[in-house]
Amino acid sequence: MASTKKPKKLIIVESPTKAKTISKYLKGEYEVKASMGHIKDLPVNRMGVDIEHDFEPEYVVIKGKEKVIKELKKAADKAQEIYLASDPDREGEAIAWHIAQEIGKDDKVKRIIFHEITEKALKEALENPTDIDIKKVNAQQARRILDRLVGYSLSPLLWRRIDKGLSAGRVQSVALKLICEREKEIEAFVPQEYWKIEALLEGSAPPQFKAILFKYGNQKIEKLSKEEADKIYNEVKGSSFLIEKIESKERKKKPKPPFTTSTLQQEAFQKLGFSAQKTMFLAQQLYEGLEIPGEGPVGLITYMRTDSVRVSEEALKAVRTLIKERFGKEYLPSKAVQYKTKEGAQDAHEAIRPTDVARTPESLRGKIPEDHWKLYQLIWQRFVASQMKPAVYLTTTFHIRADKAIFKATGSVLKFPGFTAVYKDEEEEGKQLPPLKEQEELKLIKLEKTQHFTSPPPRYTEASLIKKLEEEGIGRPSTYATIVSTIIDRGYVVREKKALVPTPLGRIVSEVLSRNFPKLIDTSFTANMEEDLDRIAQGDRQWQESIREFYDVFSKELDRAGKNLLKLEEFSPIKCPKCGKPMVIKKGRYGKFLACSGYPACKTVESLVSKKGGNRSGRKNKNKRHQKNT
Repeated sequence: MASTKKPKKLIIVESPTKAKTISKYLKGEYEVKASMGHIKDLPVNRMGVDIEHDFEPEYVVIKGKEKVIKELKKAADKAQEIYLASDPDREGEAIAWHIAQEIGKDDKVKRIIFHEITEKALKEALENPTDIDIKKVNAQQARRILDRLVGYSLSPLLWRRIDKGLSAGRVQSVALKLICEREKEIEAFVPQEYWKIEALLEGSAPPQFKAILFKYGNQKIEKLSKEEADKIYNEVKGSSFLIEKIESKERKKKPKPPFTTSTLQQEAFQKLGFSAQKTMFLAQQLYEGLEIPGEGPVGLITYMRTDSVRVSEEALKAVRTLIKERFGKEYLPSKAVQYKTKEGAQDAHEAIRPTDVARTPESLRGKIPEDHWKLYQLIWQRFVASQMKPAVYLTTTFHIRADKAIFKATGSVLKFPGFTAVYKDEEEEGKQLPPLKEQEELKLIKLEKTQHFTSPPPRYTEASLIKKLEEEGIGRPSTYATIVSTIIDRGYVVREKKALVPTPLGRIVSEVLSRNFPKLIDTSFTANMEEDLDRIAQGDRQWQESIREFYDVFSKELDRAGKNLLKLEEFSPIKCPKCGKPMVIKKGRYGKFLACSGYPACKTVESLVSKKGGNRSGRKNKNKRHQKNT
């Protein structure tokens, strides 16, 4: 007797975690399978791009994915409908495209898009299936081909010039250049001495407070020379101090928008000490679903790769209800706060927010791993705060006269917490002044003149580098974390406390690239390429045309570098720490190293890779969703 069992509908996602969460909501007629990320990519042992034939890519099945493809085909053969549900970005679109190619069944295949893994979002997506967006696919493969052209062309030059096993990426090289340029600025910086004068004063009411000299005669004071400081100090120390004027004004501070990928990475670094890569790993799991006792897997946040601050009407209604019930109507603006997404943002997804704002951090405490909880709490608090009233501060300034000198003391009092009731604002944690009156005479407790020196520009941290990359238009939400982790994995940069410090190897690589490929690692040139990829994704540009324009510029620099590379002197940008002369690259029994060019008078030697540096060829990270560019 023939089986009457109805064939199931097949949904294909990237990860088993995502598959498990989706299965919870779509029981019965759906089977959910995972592709385990990309199933096809450019080959690992050759260029895989046909430059002579319009940059045609050669895609091959990734080693170890044969079994996955076999299982997907088997499931597809039995399914009546097939839904490709990879992530809603260009990378996810390319994964869906490759899966569709491998399983065939074009008449049964549809693409579904959702930005959060909830029952409602899944059902809406299944009711509104679409086709694979070939424009997004083309943008992704254009990025992949660009990076392959650069990686496979530059690496052999670095082997000849510096050492075997080195590699260079298109966007990572620009990030490395920014870090190395900052290091040069720090080294070239000459501190300038300046002096300040500060008074510790006491009025008719406590506490004592400090006031700083900000005017002398009619001259506003910024930095004093020692002579000026001595003169003013001697004149002022015997003077009486009088409050000449008190200024009080109310100041409102608005909350920040909900998180984008970039701002989440920056804030998680500043507040939680998480690297960009760790933040994205945790966020991916919060999005795909975590096991909640008694509930099974639950998707806790919306999609974590976004540059938009837009929020759905439904989510706005939910958060406004929560604010009113939890904090009171005085914390709720008369209407929902609308934030403007920055110009050039793709705006395909919402901002990063909780899928259900009623699921408070307190309700999840102890139910999910601690680091996941910390990140969820940060996302929840930022989202709730973004829809609350501004904080109101009363700022008071004392203008204090002492002979010809005017001192200033400023204090701030929080009058209405507003959004700070949920999202702490460290920037505003200031001092409070005592309740004094105008024309009140003050007692001088202590007068100090202090020596200071101007500071060099700070080294980049992961947070400030990501902010800089975003400002310059380099990289996109899906690439920020990878850019940083790649230059660290290659041993070009190390973390010292929170700072990113270039290793000797990183500085030499950057110097070689800067001399030979000035256009390639130019920030505006790279930003223009990112804009080109956006245009391809929108259907306003052909991907082959964009790559051809890039390659015309790149190939000229490549030819010139090939001819001139061996003529370059072997001096590195590293100065000898003992005598200051340039270090040179030398070859010894155990490979290449740095030696002082002042030898034999100076015998200083250094490793090319800092002791804190990483594996030169780049460590593989098991948490990465995709095969990364080389």
